[in-house]
Amino acid sequence: MPQPSALIDFVATGAADPGLRLAFDSPAEILVAHTPGEVAGVLDRARAYAVGGRWCVGYVRYEAAQAFDAALRVHAPDGPLAWFAVFESAAPWPDSGPAGHRLGAGHLTLARSDFDRAMSRLHAAIADGETYQVNLTAPWQGDFSGCPRSLFEALHRAQPACYAAFLDTGEEQVLSVSPELFFDWRGDTVTCRPMKGTAARGENAAADAAQAERLRLDAKERAENLMIVDLIRNDLSRVALPFSVRVPSLFDVRAWPTVWQMTSDIEARVPPGLALSQLFAALFPCGSVTGAPKVRAMHWIHELETGPRGVYCGAIGVLQPGGATTFNVAIRTLVLRRGQAVCGLGSGITADARADGEWREWHRKQRFIERARLPFDLLETLRLEAGRFTDDELHLARMAAAATHFGFPWNLERARQALAALARAHPAGAWRARLRATSSGRFEATAHVLEPSGPQRGVVSPHATLPPEGAPPRLGAARRRVVSPHAALPP
Repeated sequence: MPQPSALIDFVATGAADPGLRLAFDSPAEILVAHTPGEVAGVLDRARAYAVGGRWCVGYVRYEAAQAFDAALRVHAPDGPLAWFAVFESAAPWPDSGPAGHRLGAGHLTLARSDFDRAMSRLHAAIADGETYQVNLTAPWQGDFSGCPRSLFEALHRAQPACYAAFLDTGEEQVLSVSPELFFDWRGDTVTCRPMKGTAARGENAAADAAQAERLRLDAKERAENLMIVDLIRNDLSRVALPFSVRVPSLFDVRAWPTVWQMTSDIEARVPPGLALSQLFAALFPCGSVTGAPKVRAMHWIHELETGPRGVYCGAIGVLQPGGATTFNVAIRTLVLRRGQAVCGLGSGITADARADGEWREWHRKQRFIERARLPFDLLETLRLEAGRFTDDELHLARMAAAATHFGFPWNLERARQALAALARAHPAGAWRARLRATSSGRFEATAHVLEPSGPQRGVVSPHATLPPEGAPPRLGAARRRVVSPHAALPP
């Protein structure tokens, strides 16, 4: 069995947090909890190791909830409730690993008819006053073969700037590109940033901005977000110093490559000597993946979902030397085991939720998997004549807008350098130049002879032709190439 290893790429949480982008190998010790009674001890030992100068990286499964409150109903777990590897040191982020993986098209294991019945039962429970919101989920499952790290890198390219983690325990591989922070604990301050509220990205700049504004002002999405903010404020108050819980940021809307998401920040100061297990007992599982009130919401999750969630909807985290601790909420997280990839998908069901809308949201959230399965590049075609480009800055501005839209890294100077090198190599003649930007931040410029042509006539349709909702752009032989979604830019 291979040695456990980990990769962590956590975006900065705030000004005091520079973020983490590190690799870990050859653990000194593995901490594992198989029963609820062992979970608190594993968490507190991991915290003690970190305070003593070591790194600890691992996960807590959703089913570990019973370790903190027997009233939180869960299914029997399908693996360790908590798993942490202890490392003496961290290494720099490595170069790309071996290429090569195959992830099947996959499918949701919940039929639409069963989804509709679950929605009806939840609406009845909400109408009866049992709960305000329940986060309903189901597994997506597909065949997998090849290199797990190769798939993780594809997922990470498709979902950059997140709380990304790759854990290889030897028994399974956990690939997380979660955009959601569970908590960040530094000194005496704990910050939570729940994510609740989703909208699809627009097809061009104007539509995209309208989608963001629609989400920001949507009464249903704001109410859903506020329910979870109130739940987490209450959870934090169980361990916080008196009068220290506050909400510095409410209803923020942030762009991700496939969706807009709404987040809010809750902060609290905690007393000296607080144990990590005590913080988990107050907060776990995160309210954004359960609903409110938490006990009754988890009752309905247990009633309507057919098996354990596993690492999905649990938490994946890193404890740094000195004690700084950051955990994500393990959404957008795949687990690989015995040739299968499993990833949960779901949404919060409220009184205003409608089956068609929620079902569409589940499929929108699935697109991050499709982007990893079928990667694409950004492409601009320019005219190069006598060593000079036509409207190159306009093309670069359009490509920059597309990079922002799709979450690609963008470096204007490197893009200009690629074009300048191409122009130096072709000082004479007329050429059709192509600038390609990859999701890893590379730029490639190529040129082909521009054949002379006579006058051309054409008609532009006033109606855009778009693929059906959820369908990917048309595929080429090897990689998709997607031009900017923004139809026009000012001169």
